[in-house]
Amino acid sequence: MTYGCIASMKTRPGFREEVVSLLLSAADGLRDAGCELYLVGLSENDETTIWVTEVWRTREDHDASLELPAAKDAIGRAMPMLTGEFTKQEMSVAGGLGL
Repeated sequence: MTYGCIASMKTRPGFREEVVSLLLSAADGLRDAGCELYLVGLSENDETTIWVTEVWRTREDHDASLELPAAKDAIGRAMPMLTGEFTKQEMSVAGGLGL
């Protein structure tokens, strides 16, 4: 089985689109780093919540991806626009459509 996680984060009002743009800009090198699926979604219930769904070949690939220069840059630039409210659910992925 592969490693997956679903996370939500809240942005400061007015910054959601900019954070989404940063998250998506860091996606380019993820496939080579072991990412099988990377989705960035917007909450339909409020204007500050972003959902990120990821599936990786291994947990180690995911952890290593956080050290990639593009990921570190995106995280550093996004942090001032976030409230600090995060949730994360980790899982073993058994399969599904698109994997």
